[in-house]
Amino acid sequence: MKATEKPLLSRSIIAGVAVAGAIWSGEVKAEGSDLRVFDWSGYEDSGFFQPYMDKHGSAPSYAFFGSEEEAYTKLRSGFSSDLAHPCIGVTRKWADAGLIKPLDTTKIKNWDQLLPTIKTVSGVAFDGKTWMMPFDWGNSGLIYRTDKVDAEKISLDLVTGPEFEGKVAIPDIVTSAYAMASLAIGLRDWTNMTDAQFKEASAYLRKLHKNVRFYWSDPGQLDQALASGEIVAGWGWNQTELNLLANKTPATMMKDVDKGVATWVCGYVHLANGTMSDEQVYDMLNALSDVNSGKYIIEAWGYAHANADAYGKVDPALVKSYGFDNAEVFLKESLLTSALDPKTEAKMTKEFERIKAGF
Repeated sequence: MKATEKPLLSRSIIAGVAVAGAIWSGEVKAEGSDLRVFDWSGYEDSGFFQPYMDKHGSAPSYAFFGSEEEAYTKLRSGFSSDLAHPCIGVTRKWADAGLIKPLDTTKIKNWDQLLPTIKTVSGVAFDGKTWMMPFDWGNSGLIYRTDKVDAEKISLDLVTGPEFEGKVAIPDIVTSAYAMASLAIGLRDWTNMTDAQFKEASAYLRKLHKNVRFYWSDPGQLDQALASGEIVAGWGWNQTELNLLANKTPATMMKDVDKGVATWVCGYVHLANGTMSDEQVYDMLNALSDVNSGKYIIEAWGYAHANADAYGKVDPALVKSYGFDNAEVFLKESLLTSALDPKTEAKMTKEFERIKAGF
C-alpha cells in the first residue's frame, strides 16, 4: 500500500480529530478546510484529492475512526461531518438510521468512468437510489512468507494444521474472520449462508484458533509479525503485501480465486447532518473519483480504484501483479463482502467472541 518511507496508511484503530476549519455560513466564503471528512486514518493523503485543493486552496478537515461501528456510534450520538468513508457492508444500516442521504450521480462528473459492476453492487445502490460513491476496493486474502511456506501447497485448510501452531494471525474483525471461513468451506456468496454452513464456518475458525498467535487490530501488527518471522501467514489486505515487498520481505498474498480471496469495496457517503454546500461536497467527490486519484492509490497504496480509466495510466505489469488486470472478472469471482442480514451478522459476532475465548 505504500513505500517504506511513507507513514503507516491503514484501517487501524486510531482515533483523532484534525484541526477544524471555520464553520461555513452563507455570509462567509467557505475555505477548503471547512469541508469535514470522517475517515480512516491515512486517507487525508492529498494524493487523493489534488483537484479539490487546486480549487479551494487547502485540504478538507479530517476526523478519524478506527472501525465502522465506532463511526456509526459517533454519528448516532450527533457527531457532525459532511462526508464519511464506510464500506458497502454498512451503508444500508447507516441509511436506515437516517445518517446518510442519496447521491445525485449527475453531479459526479466521473460517474460514467466508474467500473459498471462496482456502481451497482449492493451497498452502493439499493432501494432505487445511489447511496455511495465507490472509491477504493481491494482484496482480503492469506498473506504468507514464501521462504517458509510452499506456494504449491498453500491453502486456507493448510494453515489449520499442527505445523502452523502459533504461526498465524487473523483480524479481530468478525466479518473478515467469517469471510475467510466462508471461503475455506467453499462459499463465494455469504449473503444466504445456511445454518449448516454457519456451523461449518464456525468450526473452521475454532480449528484455526488453535494456531492463531494473535488477532490483529492494526495492520501494522500483522506487517511486523510477518516481517520478523514471528508468524508465517496471516489474513490481511493488499497494503500488508505491498509493505512487506517494500521492505524486501519474501511474502505474497494468495490471490487464486479458486483457493479463496475476498473483495471489499469502500466509498464516500454524504452525511445527512453535514453543513457544507452541495457544490463543495461534490467538488470533493469529483476529486476522489478522478483518474489521477485512481492512478495514485494503485501505485502508492496497492489498492484498486473505482475509476476504470485509472488502470490504463499505471504500468501494466504492476496492475497485473496486484491482480487488477481484469477488474470486472475479479469482482465477480471473489467473495464480495457486501452487507449481511443483521441477524446473521449478530450471530457471527456472538460466536466469534466465543471462539476467541476458546469455547
